[in-house]
Amino acid sequence: MTQAALWTSEEAAAATGGRNTAAWRAGGVSIDSRSLESGDLFVALAGPNHDGHDYIAKAFAAGAAAALSHRTPGDAAGGPLLMVEDTMTALWRLGSAARARSGARFLAVTGSVGKTSTKEALARCLRAQAPTAASAASYNNHWGVPLSLARMARDSVYGVFEVGMNHPGEIRELTGLLRPDVALVTNVEPAHIGHFESVEQIADAKAEIFEGMTPEGVAVLNRDNPHYPRLAERARACGLTRILGFGRDAAADARLVDCTPQADGSAVRAEVLGETIDYRISLPGTHWVINSLGVLAAVAAIGASTTAAAAQFASLTALPGRGARRRLAFGGGAVELIDDSYNANPTSMRAAFEVLARALPGPGGRRVAVLGDMLELGAEAEALHRALAAPLDERGIDLVFACGPAMAALFESLPPARRGTHAADSQSLAPLVAGALRSGDVVLVKGSLGSRMARVVAALQALDETASAALPQAANGN
Repeated sequence: MTQAALWTSEEAAAATGGRNTAAWRAGGVSIDSRSLESGDLFVALAGPNHDGHDYIAKAFAAGAAAALSHRTPGDAAGGPLLMVEDTMTALWRLGSAARARSGARFLAVTGSVGKTSTKEALARCLRAQAPTAASAASYNNHWGVPLSLARMARDSVYGVFEVGMNHPGEIRELTGLLRPDVALVTNVEPAHIGHFESVEQIADAKAEIFEGMTPEGVAVLNRDNPHYPRLAERARACGLTRILGFGRDAAADARLVDCTPQADGSAVRAEVLGETIDYRISLPGTHWVINSLGVLAAVAAIGASTTAAAAQFASLTALPGRGARRRLAFGGGAVELIDDSYNANPTSMRAAFEVLARALPGPGGRRVAVLGDMLELGAEAEALHRALAAPLDERGIDLVFACGPAMAALFESLPPARRGTHAADSQSLAPLVAGALRSGDVVLVKGSLGSRMARVVAALQALDETASAALPQAANGN
């Protein structure tokens, strides 16, 4: 390895308190032998379903530089080992050491809706200005945050990290490790309400992110959200003296002045800390407009250029499962697929309906929604699903297919003309949707990850009569 190593055996041992069996140098960190790159340090985490120690030999076969382990592999390891008492604890210590040695400025993103998409946009805006590290995908939990820190390049000027939770106390632990200079809270909505007694409790759990910040830190909050005062109060109680608001509100520091929505994006005029900025977002939906204001406020808070950041919105693309759009050759014409299958809650559902409503069907085509259960909504699940009937009607969605016990409540609330089919699960629904489509349709597929709506996406993609061509991307901000 000719370039500077991300971790040397000596550094990693000092960070984790472990013992090396041989010297090594690693250029990356991985917890999955299938995606590991040659030269990575493989961390053998022991989970409820799989134990990484069983894959150490495969990791070395794939080119691992070393393996972090808390037990001796059953067969010949095939390479250097860093032996520790517990690999999860060691991963946290590795992440903590990475945070301590870095001279970067750290930004954390949390919220009920829009964390991952907003994190990706923020990272893109900063990466265009200086070396920027960012957490991959939705690596926002007890292993994702320390892993992302451990992977952070030594020359990073900025670090952008996502922080998530579905129970109280989880963010408190993660922000203590991350110690962000800027914390962006996209919004507070009834996601994961099944684990809380009220939305106010969700706000309090999100506000835990302020506890890991120094008094010089900056909180960036959605000024339009009804829980803004509660979040601002919690930020001040944690010693923060600078709070930036974003949104339509006249008092917002990053304020929406004008917006022209389009089928494939939006033209925006905003005022950010007194500076007027005109820019275009390549992703449709009001939620993207508001989230872009939060990104610009965070960019300003960290001291980077807001005008340079705004220019990056014109080339944003959606993440897989979060609104990626594809044209599928079908029936002598085409079907447009909006894959929003990764996650769902009442707020992101409404945002997705807006995106579908702005899409333009082909001749004879319809706007079709294929919906799976929204999970972790507790006792309010049936009512929250049923309440989606009104926005579907307001947006003029032509046909709805649904699966899962909770979505049955919505399906029964729809007028007969809007009902496609309801099925017990996504596997049963997938062929029914595939058989009902016609050329010109625009199809939105959305549901919580546990609803496995990706099965429907796969069934529709299998209909493609030629190689699918990528379309401009959309996202629901989940």
